Amino acid sequence: MLHEPASTGGHDPAAAYKMRLGVWMFVFYCLFYASFVFVNLASPLSMEMIVFAGLNLATVFGFALIVVALIQALVYDWLCRAQEARFADQSDEGGQS
Repeated sequence: MLHEPASTGGHDPAAAYKMRLGVWMFVFYCLFYASFVFVNLASPLSMEMIVFAGLNLATVFGFALIVVALIQALVYDWLCRAQEARFADQSDEGGQS
């Protein structure tokens, strides 16, 4: 059985956009995570405070970190696909003239 790549690699015109978007999302998430760490360092007892449905701040903040990461992944995928589609439309229009 011959195993070949699923798709051929080539130049990605949206690569710069994807990199910028990824860096901005990474910075946002790092700041969000740093705020979690800062609260733990500055006021560890505040993490015991009940904030939602009987859950303490540490648990809610931890789940929020996970949920935000998942949402960011979906938004990143959606925005990157939209940018790739724009480049594909531009190349189709340029080739038809």
